[in-house]
Formats: sequence, C-alpha cells, structure tokens
Amino acid sequence: MSEESNTYTVGEVADLTGVSVRALHHYDHIGLVVPGARSAAGYRLYSDVDVERLHRVLVYREVGLSLEQIATLLDDPDGSGPSQLESQHKLLSERIDRLHQMVAALEELMANENNGTRLTAAEQVELFGDDWLSVRDDYAMEAQERWGDTDAWRQSRERTATMGKADWQAVKDEQEALMGDLAAAKAAGVSPGSDEANALAERHRAGINRFYDCGHAMQVNLAQMYVADERFTKTYDDRSPGLAQWLHDVIVANAANHDD
Repeated sequence: MSEESNTYTVGEVADLTGVSVRALHHYDHIGLVVPGARSAAGYRLYSDVDVERLHRVLVYREVGLSLEQIATLLDDPDGSGPSQLESQHKLLSERIDRLHQMVAALEELMANENNGTRLTAAEQVELFGDDWLSVRDDYAMEAQERWGDTDAWRQSRERTATMGKADWQAVKDEQEALMGDLAAAKAAGVSPGSDEANALAERHRAGINRFYDCGHAMQVNLAQMYVADERFTKTYDDRSPGLAQWLHDVIVANAANHDD
C-alpha cells in the first residue's frame, strides 16, 4: 500500500489482483475502472472502491461478458450493489453448469473411436501440449464474446469438425512460421504500413480465414484483444517483448488501406 491510506498504485493493484499493468491501463483508458485519486506527484491511485469495481469486472469477464456489456451493467443507475452481486452469483452458477456440460461432452468425445477425419483429444494434446485445449477455448470464447451473433463461431465449428491430424499439424507449422517472421520483422525495424508489414498482416488474416471469414475490421478487433488482454499479450510478448503491440499496429495500419 502507498503512503496515502487506502490508496494503491497501479503496480500494487496488479500485484493484489493478478491483473496486468497493461490491462489496468486499458481499463482506465476506456473508463471501465478509473483510479479516483492522485498522489502528490500526480500519479493515479486506486481506492478500495476502485479495487472492488475491478473485482466485479473480473467476475463478469469470467462468465464471458464483453467489456462494453460490463460497463453498462456496472454503470446502470438502477442497479444497486446487492442486486449486482445477485446477478454475478447467478451468472457464475450458470457458468459452472456450462463447464459441467463441457466436461461431459469432452468425456463423450474421448470415448469415441477415432474415425480418421477428426482430431481426438489425445492427438490435440500430442500436437499442442496439455494446456492447448484451454488456450483454444480462451480464444474461441473471446471471438464469441466480441461478435455476439456467433456466425464466426459456427463457421469455426463447422470447418474444424472435418480437420484431421495432418490439417492441425499444418496449422501449427504455419502459426509457428508466422510467429517467427513477425518477431524477425519487428527486430529488423519493419514499420507498420510498409509493404513488408502489410504482407505479414495479410498472412495473419489468412490464418484466421482457415477457421472463419475474417475481414479487416474483425482482424482489428482481434488485434485490440492482443494488447488489452494479458493472456493474448503474453502469447506474443513471450516470443519478443512488445510484439503484441507491434502486431496490433501492423494490423491497424494495413486495415486502413481497405474498406471491408
């Protein structure tokens, strides 16, 4: 805790809650969780009330609500503290029920014999490691959350249903090659908006198009997730610090040249 009673710096809040400093800055920037005090030096400080609001944001994020939906709920003048807590309890209970359904579905999938056209859970683990299923679910949930009507989600389910082990290996190889080329381009000082950067942005979009139709506007939405959510940021920044932000800038600059 800082010297001022019951106020916390952004770093202290990050340590207390496990939310990255980058995400806290993003929440501040969009007005979702804005620190309400300032230190003598002008630095923003969080109060206990601010941290409570952050925890409510985290609960709503856990059940799959978008940041826009969360802001609407938290800022509803007709929503009292107790009623919001009751709503959060209901949403979490529903989330637990869905997780139980997912477990049952996964157990059924694992019990089925491999017919040679679909990737089994064991093959997925073999290719991507034992944490890949949860990572893939995170990305799928984010896509479903942001585009609401789930057209992209349905396309992805339909296309992946017919993919076999060789297809998934090709996806993994392509993604690894792209990640390496992105890191190399950033290290070489390639500027967003350049021909080389635009070509990389189109390779990134082509990879997404394997699973669902991704226009440039949707690609920009994905790029915004890369810098707003620490899970996605870590994927890129583990390869090269700052790569998530650089890729975001590359995608945004390329999309500016397209109308779709």
